[in-house]
Amino acid sequence: MTSEVEIKRSVRQRLLNISRDKKEDFQLILIRFALERFLFRLSKSKYADQFILKGAFLFLLWTKQRYRPTRDLDLLGFGDSSSERITRIFQDICNTKVEQDGLLFDVKSISASQIREAQEYGGQRVKLIALLGNARIPLQIDIAFGDAITPNVHEVDFPSMLEMSKPRVYAYPKETVVAEKLQSIVYLGMQNSRMKDFFDLLWFSKLFAFEGQVLLKAIKATFKRRNTDIPSQIPIALSDEFSLDQIKQIQWKAFLNKNGIIELSENLTDIIDKLREFLLPPLYAAAGNDTFLHSWPSGGPWALKK
Repeated sequence: MTSEVEIKRSVRQRLLNISRDKKEDFQLILIRFALERFLFRLSKSKYADQFILKGAFLFLLWTKQRYRPTRDLDLLGFGDSSSERITRIFQDICNTKVEQDGLLFDVKSISASQIREAQEYGGQRVKLIALLGNARIPLQIDIAFGDAITPNVHEVDFPSMLEMSKPRVYAYPKETVVAEKLQSIVYLGMQNSRMKDFFDLLWFSKLFAFEGQVLLKAIKATFKRRNTDIPSQIPIALSDEFSLDQIKQIQWKAFLNKNGIIELSENLTDIIDKLREFLLPPLYAAAGNDTFLHSWPSGGPWALKK
């Protein structure tokens, strides 16, 4: 029987090999692995149906590849959103017995606190430490509550980095991801410094196909749930004023540099142009309470369904 020490050593070496082969930061590889194995523990716990996967980790599910570095996990939760309840739940999840994967989640390190950001809706931010031998892996998991999901969630097998048992989790539909990011940039306007939302929306438009009517319903449901008026004119975040603003261009370049994104040819002005093409037609249809019987192939443009 393989000893626990040997498993930890083997897992660490295999992750280090991935880091070297893909030329990715080893700490980010460790974080991604630890979050994957947290999801596996969640999937085997009694709380499996109380959390839905959302955020950047979905790209690993949909594309089987990393499209930008991510250091945290995003979930949608249900029920009481108090810090005390979330802390207890995460302690239970981390204590769930699973096959050995080399990781130990330090339940004493778990802390939950309310997220206080610019949106009206709240959430909890959980921080904890995972241990792989002597390696300490700091993790952050953000949990939102009460968001509208259109269409329905579905169960999926999340890919495993080391061909271990895959987490089977509930996942957001891509239409709701787009709707939430669109609502966020509309709500924040010129105050928005979250350049990752623009980057993510660009990749959604490039990689995925959409049915206009489904996306329209997701937009309407999300804006209604978040008490945000649907604009009938170009929102600030998709305007030339925004894309040409010197501070926004500096923030965009800083985002690219921080995340080591060097292969993107478009500048911020180009990206806002492309996002207008992708987002404004369904947004305007939602504002006018119209139908939107168009389809978007990966890369666009919108075309009326025959």
